[in-house]
Amino acid sequence: MDLSSNCELSRLFACNLTSITCKCLALATIALFFRAILYHLSSGDVVLEWDDLDMILGRFMLLQSDEGIHRVKFLEVRQLVWGLNNQKIAFARACLTARMVNRTLLMPSLSASLFYKETDSLQPVSFNNVFRFERFNSLREGFIRLAHYSDLKNRTRLKQSIVNGPTEMHDVIRMAGKNPFLWHDHWPVKDYARVFECLVLVDEISKEADKVVSKIRRIGRQLRSEPGEGSSLQLAPYVTVHMRVEIDWMIRCNKLEQRSGVCQISSSKQEIMERRGRIINFEAPIVVDLAVADNLLNDSSILSGWNKGLVPYEKKNLGVDGIYKKHPCLIQSAIGYEVCSKADILVSNNFSTFSSLIVLERTQKMMRLGITSSYENENEINIQWPCYAYSIAAGETNGP
Repeated sequence: MDLSSNCELSRLFACNLTSITCKCLALATIALFFRAILYHLSSGDVVLEWDDLDMILGRFMLLQSDEGIHRVKFLEVRQLVWGLNNQKIAFARACLTARMVNRTLLMPSLSASLFYKETDSLQPVSFNNVFRFERFNSLREGFIRLAHYSDLKNRTRLKQSIVNGPTEMHDVIRMAGKNPFLWHDHWPVKDYARVFECLVLVDEISKEADKVVSKIRRIGRQLRSEPGEGSSLQLAPYVTVHMRVEIDWMIRCNKLEQRSGVCQISSSKQEIMERRGRIINFEAPIVVDLAVADNLLNDSSILSGWNKGLVPYEKKNLGVDGIYKKHPCLIQSAIGYEVCSKADILVSNNFSTFSSLIVLERTQKMMRLGITSSYENENEINIQWPCYAYSIAAGETNGP
């Protein structure tokens, strides 16, 4: 309010509030009004539905610099649910939303189990029991910041309230309603990638994944050793095939194909094996690590019918299923993800969230080497971390 407005307001009060009684009533009313505002702003914690936030985010979309994130204003989200990679996407959206409103994200809880309808069965697990908290902040300093709940001062005085004033006046914005995975998507893929590459597994989990990878490579060396020479000391490569052929997956894909009019979302086991066999840039024999659901581990048919030189293994006949079984579903997925991401060749389903995030990570690595386009003939250039999609047939050879 400028000086001229103040003068007009003074004249208005001088004309109308002539009696002492009226003046006292007016002052009391004004005092109560400002007291209500100050009480609301001091409540510290504000609850927003996603639709509420959607309406006020426009002016924050311009915040794209890496100059720093507010360290004493926070965004809080509900516990993340569903599978590991759904939770990673939800976490990335929460991070990018916090950046959008220039706030530090309070470290959300993950869910150790896959149950999501019965909230009592979610088995919350702390973020820093899966990913390295300090490492995350150091890798993305200035872009996104994560905080412990202990970083909040005077947490006991925070009170839920309805948004009536500017959100930037509140210490904490608490997001209610939809899980972050279901929020609207405002960000380019490169921003998601910047978040994902900071999610470094804690040592306890990464060491479990290393045990699995070591077992795969050890078998690969044995396959390539000549009789009487013992195992070769050379690092043996391996191929990972993310094999989605479960009944529930096929039903879901068929429904999506009908709705969208898109074919080849689902692939049969035979199609996967045939297209994998058309990748020629590898030296046989080579171990094919099959990333499959646990309910397929007793299906011996997934190990038969592969081309000569491709030796398939899954975690049961590899002898590493015990490593997985001692952990909850979330950690099992994290170990499997790491094993897939370290494969020399990845053959995946591009309609799968699990596959897509691994491909995104490997693509980021290739782009840092200057590879910025897709490839059909892998023999033309020396490619590291190649990724193939068996759900898309390419070229005259009908390869992946």
